[in-house]
Amino acid sequence: MADKVATRQAYGEMLVELGKKKENLVVMDADLSGSTKTGMFAKEFPERFFNMGIAEQNMYGAATGLALSGKVVCASTFAMFATGRAFEIIRNSIGYTHANVKICASHAGITVGEDGASHQTFEDIALMRTIPGMTVVNPSDATATKKLLEQIVEMDGPCYFRVGRAAVPVFYGEDDEIVLGKGNLIRDGKDVTIIATGIMVNEAFEAAKILAEEGVDARVIDIHTIKPIDEEIVIKAAQETGAVVTAEEHSVIGGLGDAVAQVLVKNAPCRMAMVGQQDTFGESGKPDELREKYHMTAADIVKAVKEIK
Repeated sequence: MADKVATRQAYGEMLVELGKKKENLVVMDADLSGSTKTGMFAKEFPERFFNMGIAEQNMYGAATGLALSGKVVCASTFAMFATGRAFEIIRNSIGYTHANVKICASHAGITVGEDGASHQTFEDIALMRTIPGMTVVNPSDATATKKLLEQIVEMDGPCYFRVGRAAVPVFYGEDDEIVLGKGNLIRDGKDVTIIATGIMVNEAFEAAKILAEEGVDARVIDIHTIKPIDEEIVIKAAQETGAVVTAEEHSVIGGLGDAVAQVLVKNAPCRMAMVGQQDTFGESGKPDELREKYHMTAADIVKAVKEIK
């Protein structure tokens, strides 16, 4: 495993690479380009970068106009302000017109850390899942971020692309295949399935190693594309292992856990548990300490597995 890299850093680096290949790529930001890392693109392609100021609704409205004029737009701000403050514009302007806008939101989840409860959004995936036609992507590491960003820029239509503030382990290798809309089998197993997304994929893999030492053979799946979810890999896992634990840095209400449960209740009902934010707000603190307090660690996944096995 390589060094830790924040997915927002990988996002900024990949924007530059894509900008070299796609002359119709436009990047926008709501006065947070240093934090979202869109400043890298601004430095290389100033004529295709627009700092819209602290006016998220205006930014996404303008992004819609550019997209409907033939541009591919990546518009960034913090996840709280994108999905919260600008929800109506994203729904009515981007979603309703199926505009080619990529809502690339950073600083999501509890690992926003010291910024505290006002910035730690656990509702963003849930909100974006409800918009018809909206693809929802939550990459697990820097490699997945770059590979999936390239694919969403190439696809037609709106996408919510979630990246984080804190540095996380680089889990995937450069040669690993990561395909939009398809889950990745990280580790095979027969006793239980752990389905994770975002930074919790690494925690799920670590949990599987702990469980293996205790005689439990855990399958681990990375669901980076939460909408449309890869139903086939989820159903197969439930049928073959008989128990599923989901793990996400998001509320258990409306996120990955709910998405998986909707698939299973219709196709393969089984024992299930959800690891994630348990209907609470966060607080200011160090990212790792907050994950421990709010039960989003490998140990918490192990505990959840034991409760349903």
